[in-house]
Amino acid sequence: MIELNKIYNEDCLEGMKRIPDEYVNLLVTDPPYKLTKRGNCGNMSGYWVEELTLQGKVFSNNDIDIESYINELFRILKDDSHCYIMCNNLNLPHFLDVIDKSEFKFIKNLIWDKQKKICGRYYMNQFEYIIMLRKGKERTVNNCGIGDILSISAAKTKKKNGENIHNSEKPISLMQILITQSTDAGDIVLDPFMGSGTTAIACMNTNRNFIGFELNKEYYDIANRRIEENKMKLF
Repeated sequence: MIELNKIYNEDCLEGMKRIPDEYVNLLVTDPPYKLTKRGNCGNMSGYWVEELTLQGKVFSNNDIDIESYINELFRILKDDSHCYIMCNNLNLPHFLDVIDKSEFKFIKNLIWDKQKKICGRYYMNQFEYIIMLRKGKERTVNNCGIGDILSISAAKTKKKNGENIHNSEKPISLMQILITQSTDAGDIVLDPFMGSGTTAIACMNTNRNFIGFELNKEYYDIANRRIEENKMKLF
Protein backbone atom coordinates (compact mmCIF):
# COMPACT_ATOMS: atom_id res chain seq x y z
CA MET A 1 0.00 0.00 0.00
CA ILE A 2 1.10 3.55 -0.58
CA GLU A 3 1.26 6.31 2.07
CA LEU A 4 0.35 9.92 1.56
CA ASN A 5 2.81 12.76 2.07
CA LYS A 6 5.82 10.55 1.56
CA ILE A 7 8.59 10.28 -1.03
CA TYR A 8 9.81 6.80 -1.90
CA ASN A 9 13.44 6.19 -2.80
CA GLU A 10 12.72 3.79 -5.63
CA ASP A 11 12.07 3.45 -9.34
CA CYS A 12 8.67 5.01 -10.02
CA LEU A 13 7.93 2.33 -12.63
CA GLU A 14 7.91 -0.20 -9.79
CA GLY A 15 6.48 2.04 -7.09
CA MET A 16 3.47 3.20 -9.09
CA LYS A 17 2.29 -0.41 -9.35
CA ARG A 18 1.26 -0.15 -5.68
CA ILE A 19 -1.01 2.83 -6.34
CA PRO A 20 -4.67 1.86 -6.92
CA ASP A 21 -6.56 2.76 -10.09
CA GLU A 22 -7.94 6.31 -10.24
CA TYR A 23 -6.32 7.27 -6.94
CA VAL A 24 -4.78 10.71 -7.48
CA ASN A 25 -6.37 14.03 -8.42
CA LEU A 26 -3.41 15.47 -10.31
CA LEU A 27 -0.18 14.39 -11.95
CA VAL A 28 2.55 17.00 -12.23
CA THR A 29 6.14 16.17 -13.03
CA ASP A 30 9.38 17.17 -14.67
CA PRO A 31 10.65 13.84 -16.02
CA PRO A 32 14.29 13.27 -16.93
CA TYR A 33 14.69 13.72 -20.67
CA LYS A 34 17.47 14.27 -23.16
CA LEU A 35 18.83 17.72 -23.79
CA THR A 36 20.30 19.24 -26.90
CA LYS A 37 23.97 18.33 -26.97
CA ARG A 38 26.00 21.32 -25.90
CA GLY A 39 29.04 22.70 -27.63
CA ASN A 40 31.45 25.42 -26.60
CA CYS A 41 29.80 28.80 -26.10
CA GLY A 42 32.60 30.91 -24.81
CA ASN A 43 32.44 32.17 -21.25
CA MET A 44 28.72 32.85 -21.07
CA SER A 45 27.29 32.11 -17.63
CA GLY A 46 24.55 29.58 -17.12
CA TYR A 47 25.86 27.28 -19.83
CA TRP A 48 26.43 23.67 -18.76
CA VAL A 49 29.68 22.09 -19.88
CA GLU A 50 29.75 18.95 -17.71
CA GLU A 51 30.53 15.71 -19.53
CA LEU A 52 26.98 14.34 -19.33
CA THR A 53 25.51 17.60 -20.62
CA LEU A 54 27.81 17.55 -23.61
CA GLN A 55 26.24 14.17 -24.40
CA GLY A 56 22.73 15.61 -24.11
CA LYS A 57 22.23 14.47 -20.51
CA VAL A 58 22.11 16.09 -17.09
CA PHE A 59 21.41 12.96 -15.05
CA SER A 60 22.79 9.46 -15.53
CA ASN A 61 19.26 7.99 -15.65
CA ASN A 62 17.56 10.39 -18.04
CA ASP A 63 17.16 7.90 -20.88
CA ILE A 64 13.75 6.85 -19.55
CA ASP A 65 11.13 7.16 -22.28
CA ILE A 66 7.65 8.60 -21.81
CA GLU A 67 6.32 5.43 -23.43
CA SER A 68 7.36 3.48 -20.33
CA TYR A 69 5.17 5.44 -17.90
CA ILE A 70 2.38 7.26 -19.78
CA ASN A 71 -0.16 4.42 -19.49
CA GLU A 72 0.58 3.96 -15.79
CA LEU A 73 -0.03 7.66 -15.19
CA PHE A 74 -3.38 7.36 -16.94
CA ARG A 75 -4.37 4.35 -14.81
CA ILE A 76 -3.57 6.10 -11.54
CA LEU A 77 -5.27 9.42 -12.36
CA LYS A 78 -8.92 9.96 -11.48
CA ASP A 79 -11.44 10.76 -14.20
CA ASP A 80 -12.00 14.39 -15.10
CA SER A 81 -8.54 15.39 -13.86
CA HIS A 82 -5.39 17.02 -15.25
CA CYS A 83 -1.82 15.98 -15.89
CA TYR A 84 1.13 18.36 -16.41
CA ILE A 85 4.38 17.08 -17.94
CA MET A 86 7.33 19.41 -18.42
CA CYS A 87 9.29 19.08 -21.64
CA ASN A 88 11.89 20.86 -23.74
CA ASN A 89 11.86 21.68 -27.45
CA LEU A 90 13.98 18.66 -28.43
CA ASN A 91 11.62 16.10 -26.89
CA LEU A 92 8.30 17.80 -27.57
CA PRO A 93 7.50 16.01 -30.89
CA HIS A 94 8.14 12.58 -29.39
CA PHE A 95 6.22 13.36 -26.20
CA LEU A 96 3.20 14.58 -28.17
CA ASP A 97 3.34 11.57 -30.49
CA VAL A 98 3.28 9.16 -27.54
CA ILE A 99 0.52 11.13 -25.83
CA ASP A 100 -1.56 11.08 -29.02
CA LYS A 101 -1.38 7.28 -29.01
CA SER A 102 -2.38 7.09 -25.33
CA GLU A 103 -5.80 7.56 -23.75
CA PHE A 104 -4.95 11.05 -22.51
CA LYS A 105 -6.52 14.05 -24.22
CA PHE A 106 -4.17 16.90 -25.09
CA ILE A 107 -5.37 20.31 -23.86
CA LYS A 108 -2.55 22.74 -24.66
CA ASN A 109 1.10 23.61 -24.11
CA LEU A 110 1.82 26.13 -21.40
CA ILE A 111 5.05 28.10 -21.54
CA TRP A 112 7.31 28.55 -18.53
CA ASP A 113 9.32 31.73 -19.15
CA LYS A 114 12.42 31.29 -16.98
CA GLN A 115 13.29 35.01 -17.10
CA LYS A 116 16.88 34.12 -17.89
CA LYS A 117 18.68 33.11 -21.06
CA ILE A 118 20.94 30.11 -21.63
CA CYS A 119 23.26 30.08 -24.61
CA GLY A 120 22.19 28.08 -27.67
CA ARG A 121 23.41 27.66 -31.24
CA TYR A 122 20.53 29.56 -32.80
CA TYR A 123 18.45 31.59 -30.36
CA MET A 124 19.16 31.67 -26.65
CA ASN A 125 17.05 29.25 -24.62
CA GLN A 126 14.60 30.95 -22.27
CA PHE A 127 11.58 28.69 -21.78
CA GLU A 128 10.24 25.18 -21.28
CA TYR A 129 6.96 23.62 -22.33
CA ILE A 130 4.44 22.32 -19.83
CA ILE A 131 2.19 19.83 -21.62
CA MET A 132 -1.31 19.93 -20.17
CA LEU A 133 -3.47 16.81 -20.52
CA ARG A 134 -6.77 15.58 -19.21
CA LYS A 135 -8.37 12.26 -18.43
CA GLY A 136 -12.11 11.99 -18.99
CA LYS A 137 -14.40 14.98 -19.36
CA GLU A 138 -13.21 18.56 -19.59
CA ARG A 139 -12.46 20.29 -16.32
CA THR A 140 -11.81 24.01 -16.23
CA VAL A 141 -8.99 25.39 -14.13
CA ASN A 142 -9.83 27.15 -10.88
CA ASN A 143 -8.70 30.57 -12.11
CA CYS A 144 -9.34 31.16 -15.80
CA GLY A 145 -7.71 34.58 -15.57
CA ILE A 146 -4.17 33.20 -15.46
CA GLY A 147 -2.37 33.30 -18.83
CA ASP A 148 -0.67 30.35 -20.49
CA ILE A 149 2.76 31.99 -20.27
CA LEU A 150 4.02 31.65 -16.71
CA SER A 151 6.91 34.06 -16.11
CA ILE A 152 8.77 32.89 -13.01
CA SER A 153 12.47 33.14 -12.30
CA ALA A 154 14.48 29.94 -12.66
CA ALA A 155 16.78 30.77 -9.74
CA LYS A 156 18.27 27.66 -8.14
CA THR A 157 18.70 26.77 -4.46
CA LYS A 158 22.38 26.46 -3.58
CA LYS A 159 24.36 24.14 -1.33
CA LYS A 160 26.84 25.59 1.14
CA ASN A 161 29.61 25.08 -1.44
CA GLY A 162 27.70 27.14 -4.00
CA GLU A 163 26.61 24.23 -6.19
CA ASN A 164 22.97 23.75 -7.21
CA ILE A 165 21.06 21.27 -5.06
CA HIS A 166 19.57 20.02 -8.34
CA ASN A 167 20.40 21.20 -11.87
CA SER A 168 16.75 20.94 -12.96
CA GLU A 169 15.12 22.34 -9.82
CA LYS A 170 11.79 24.00 -10.58
CA PRO A 171 10.43 27.03 -8.68
CA ILE A 172 8.01 26.25 -5.89
CA SER A 173 5.76 29.09 -7.05
CA LEU A 174 5.52 27.54 -10.53
CA MET A 175 4.37 24.20 -9.15
CA GLN A 176 1.95 25.94 -6.81
CA ILE A 177 0.22 27.55 -9.77
CA LEU A 178 -0.28 24.22 -11.53
CA ILE A 179 -1.43 22.50 -8.34
CA THR A 180 -3.91 25.17 -7.26
CA GLN A 181 -5.28 25.51 -10.79
CA SER A 182 -6.19 21.82 -11.11
CA THR A 183 -6.96 20.59 -7.59
CA ASP A 184 -8.84 21.49 -4.43
CA ALA A 185 -7.57 21.53 -0.86
CA GLY A 186 -7.09 17.99 0.45
CA ASP A 187 -6.60 16.44 -3.00
CA ILE A 188 -3.74 14.05 -3.83
CA VAL A 189 -0.92 15.05 -6.19
CA LEU A 190 1.56 12.54 -7.63
CA ASP A 191 5.04 13.44 -8.88
CA PRO A 192 6.82 10.26 -10.05
CA PHE A 193 10.11 12.15 -10.61
CA MET A 194 10.26 14.20 -7.42
CA GLY A 195 13.86 15.43 -7.72
CA SER A 196 14.65 17.93 -4.95
CA GLY A 197 11.10 17.87 -3.54
CA THR A 198 9.65 21.03 -5.08
CA THR A 199 6.25 19.46 -5.82
CA ALA A 200 5.98 18.14 -2.26
CA ILE A 201 6.70 21.57 -0.79
CA ALA A 202 4.21 23.20 -3.16
CA CYS A 203 1.57 20.72 -1.95
CA MET A 204 2.36 21.44 1.69
CA ASN A 205 2.06 25.18 1.07
CA THR A 206 -1.35 24.79 -0.59
CA ASN A 207 -2.91 22.18 1.73
CA ARG A 208 -2.70 19.29 -0.74
CA ASN A 209 -1.43 15.75 -0.17
CA PHE A 210 1.47 14.37 -2.18
CA ILE A 211 3.04 11.10 -3.25
CA GLY A 212 6.50 11.09 -4.78
CA PHE A 213 9.21 8.81 -6.10
CA GLU A 214 12.89 9.64 -6.50
CA LEU A 215 15.44 7.05 -7.57
CA ASN A 216 18.57 9.11 -6.83
CA LYS A 217 19.48 8.76 -3.12
CA GLU A 218 21.20 12.15 -2.94
CA TYR A 219 18.15 13.97 -4.31
CA TYR A 220 15.84 11.85 -2.15
CA ASP A 221 17.74 12.97 0.96
CA ILE A 222 17.74 16.60 -0.20
CA ALA A 223 13.98 16.47 -0.80
CA ASN A 224 13.26 15.08 2.65
CA ARG A 225 15.50 17.66 4.30
CA ARG A 226 13.68 20.45 2.44
CA ILE A 227 10.33 19.01 3.48
CA GLU A 228 11.36 18.99 7.15
CA GLU A 229 12.64 22.56 6.87
CA ASN A 230 9.36 23.62 5.24
CA LYS A 231 7.38 22.03 8.09
CA MET A 232 9.25 24.27 10.51
CA LYS A 233 8.20 27.32 8.50
CA LEU A 234 4.55 26.27 8.34
CA PHE A 235 4.06 25.40 11.99
